[in-house]
Amino acid sequence: MAEKKEFIVKGMTCASCVSAVEKAALKVEGVKNPVVSLATERLVFEVETPIDESELVERIKKAGYEIEKSKKLRKISLEVEGMTCASCVSAVEKAVNKLDGINSVSVNLTTEKAAIEYDPSLVRIADIKKAVEKNGYKAKSVTTKTYDRDSERREAVTRSYRRKFLFSSIFALPLLLVAMAHMFGIPLPSIISLEQNPLNFALVQLFLTIPIVIAGKDFYLKGIPNLFKGHPNMDTLVGLGTGAAVGYGLFATVQIALGNTSYAMDLYFETAGVIIALISLGKYFESFSKGRTSEALKKLMNLSPKTAFLKRGGEIVEIPVEEVEVGDTLLVKVGSAFPVDGVVVKGNSSVDQSMLTGESIPVNIQEGSEVVGGTVNLSGTVEIKATKVGSDTALAQIVKLVEDAQASKAPIAKLADIISGYFVPVVLGIAAVTFLSWFLLGYGFLFAFSMMISVLVIACPCALGLATPTAIMVGTGRGAEMGILFKSGEALEITHKTKAVIFDKTGTITEGKPVLTDIIPLIGFDKNKALKYAASVGALSSHPLDKAIVQAYDGDLFEVNDFKVIPGQGIFAQIDGVEISLGNTRMLKDSDTARKNSIELSKNGKTPVLMKYNGEPVCLFGIADVVKPSSKKAIEELKKMGIKTFMVTGDSVETARAIAKEVGIDEVMAEVMPEDKSKKVKELKEMGYTVTMVGDGINDSPALAEAHVGIAIGSGTDVALESAGVVLMKSDLRDVVNAIRLSKVTIRNVKQNLFWAFFYNVIGIPIAAGIFYIAFGLKLNPMIAGAAMAFSSVTVVTNALRLKRASL
Repeated sequence: MAEKKEFIVKGMTCASCVSAVEKAALKVEGVKNPVVSLATERLVFEVETPIDESELVERIKKAGYEIEKSKKLRKISLEVEGMTCASCVSAVEKAVNKLDGINSVSVNLTTEKAAIEYDPSLVRIADIKKAVEKNGYKAKSVTTKTYDRDSERREAVTRSYRRKFLFSSIFALPLLLVAMAHMFGIPLPSIISLEQNPLNFALVQLFLTIPIVIAGKDFYLKGIPNLFKGHPNMDTLVGLGTGAAVGYGLFATVQIALGNTSYAMDLYFETAGVIIALISLGKYFESFSKGRTSEALKKLMNLSPKTAFLKRGGEIVEIPVEEVEVGDTLLVKVGSAFPVDGVVVKGNSSVDQSMLTGESIPVNIQEGSEVVGGTVNLSGTVEIKATKVGSDTALAQIVKLVEDAQASKAPIAKLADIISGYFVPVVLGIAAVTFLSWFLLGYGFLFAFSMMISVLVIACPCALGLATPTAIMVGTGRGAEMGILFKSGEALEITHKTKAVIFDKTGTITEGKPVLTDIIPLIGFDKNKALKYAASVGALSSHPLDKAIVQAYDGDLFEVNDFKVIPGQGIFAQIDGVEISLGNTRMLKDSDTARKNSIELSKNGKTPVLMKYNGEPVCLFGIADVVKPSSKKAIEELKKMGIKTFMVTGDSVETARAIAKEVGIDEVMAEVMPEDKSKKVKELKEMGYTVTMVGDGINDSPALAEAHVGIAIGSGTDVALESAGVVLMKSDLRDVVNAIRLSKVTIRNVKQNLFWAFFYNVIGIPIAAGIFYIAFGLKLNPMIAGAAMAFSSVTVVTNALRLKRASL
């Protein structure tokens, strides 16, 4: 049996390089079928006996390229706790990337997970966790119970922010009242009056501020140390801004105690206290909203029951679903969800698959029917034999696929990531320049100090960091609820650019199985009698066309003798001494009537099958792979969207054109060999189209991979599903339209989020720095800056949540 070997080849730049490497590899004895991918820089070939790898390396190097053995990489997902903004994401990614053996790392702020691909021979998970923790964050491995922990942890975080806000508000409101009373003419008790007891006035504010600072301790214990680690983030800005305000307040209090009572007019305690309270409120709303972005995934997770009823001997035992093994017989009661994937071995029922596939009509099942874990048994108790358990079940695979998509980054996110990486250091620089500028212009320390704090507090990179992942997360979740699975953020983004859709015919536009559509009697032969004869002979055949005739007949069959098959012609048998034959158009030479009808059937996309009775043509059957009811409507919708439609098939030109005409396809590519489908995709790409390929079979896999977006329908083969970027759980082509529309609204939402995130900072920072003060007297109070910053990220997350209700 041939074994596959894989190597990495560096230095290739074009198709000529690919050809050179393949030719060099072929010169090594034992190397078979070498295939080089320019995109992945991989050389893959088959060997049946050991080869001289040193010779292979030498020949590739002689051809002008570098080669090394491909490493067996492993993918893991880590929970990362403690991240607050895009700068945290950048810090974690940089820390992990510094380790040897890391191939890729992608951190998602919304899900608080890091998707990491690494070489286990060079680095261990423990090393990755240490690198993350060394930078001030906590890292945990994702397990099968992670989603329960996720929900609990998110709720705990949300409750924590709520407590912090309520606690800090209890002190912030009286603090604000005391500090601002003199500005609004509100009298204070003489013991804490600004005029009569300035020291007490300062001390009461200090004592009210201390609990608030304790509530916001993370800004100081995490944010400020991150500055010295070289990874400043949002907490750093808030910590520096409010810390500076508290520090100045302490300095002013000391000055008042020494007799300089003028300092009582500007203490800044209320600035620090109110900012921390407002940011805690913003964090609470943000955490609450972020929890709602993963509701679709939680719904999927909750589809699977926690326990299963195992049939052991004559007993029924309730066990945790994790303990179910392949081959176990399970009892599933009415109203219960199937715990795992399996095959029905006893009973019949109907199944609700709507939560998994989006299909509302129940599906009938009986002995031999396959069932999917998470779907609901509606009408009868059944017994199933478990075929897939744990992470192998369809539901687990779907959840993993959605999770991977949510953890991935869309290309549109790169701009925000790049900017976020430089954002906080730039803001720190702007804050310093702001302070120095106003101070040197003679506006005094307090004015310059106030401007600096406003800049530090208003400049929050959270909105930038959340703009893309929240929209991607809600979009992929919405898709999962509809039975549309995007396998990556990139697939979700590119889908909306689609300008041409290529459909495979069989099993995609059509049902994928032949059906008897026409019975045309010749020379007055009885139609029903002809069908009975044909079904009786066809019942002994395995040919799909013969099966279509058998399935169309419902009744008793004749006894058949002397059955035989003549390849290329048809089948022959004796029934009550009469020879009955079923065959293709080669048998038509004796009948002009049959030939004319046959031509007409072919024009309509149907395959003619002739029946002869003792050598006399007596009936013509038309068999077709019928079009799915949804196909015509889907193609109409695509054309309304300005998308050009194509059909590629190995069928004859006549059959292909007939199907294309029926559903409204723009152009047909007929008589295409399976291996040439990807070439057709490539041709359209070279013409400038953004191409989406829709298919379901093994022979569609190369074309699905070649297209900008590959869409595999869920009834297709595993290979097709692996090659595609989008998977449709239903075999309904209207979901191709829905996938494109969902991509459009999601990317529009991302762009809105990015616009407001950039716009907020572009406008907010200059105003906070006082750019309009000299001309218009406009300056931003630090407390207002804090409020604006706190709600910027809430706005972005709330906008993303609109996708849950967006009309497609």
